Amino acid sequence: VIAAPQVPLVANVRAQAVSDPDEIRALLVAQVTGSVRWRESVMWMAQAGVGEVWEIGAGKALSGMVRRIVKEMDVRNVGTPDDVVAAVAAV
Repeated sequence: VIAAPQVPLVANVRAQAVSDPDEIRALLVAQVTGSVRWRESVMWMAQAGVGEVWEIGAGKALSGMVRRIVKEMDVRNVGTPDDVVAAVAAV
C-alpha cells in the first residue's frame, strides 16, 4: 500500500512532484522501465526552493551529480551507522 507522501515526492521519470498514491504506483513502474530524468528532477527541486538534499545509502554518486547540476545545493550523505546518528542529530 502506498500512502500519500507527507513531503513532495519528485518522480524521476517526470521531473516534478506527485502526491497521488495511484500515480506514484504507476510512476514507479515507469521508472523501472523508462528513462530517469535526473538532471531535470534536480533542477525542479532547486527551482522549487529545495536547498538541501540527503543521499541515503552506500556511495556518493548521486551526491556528486547533484553538486555538478546545482553547485549551491547543500548535499549530505548518510552511508554508515555513524552517519545515521549524525543525521538524526542534525534534523
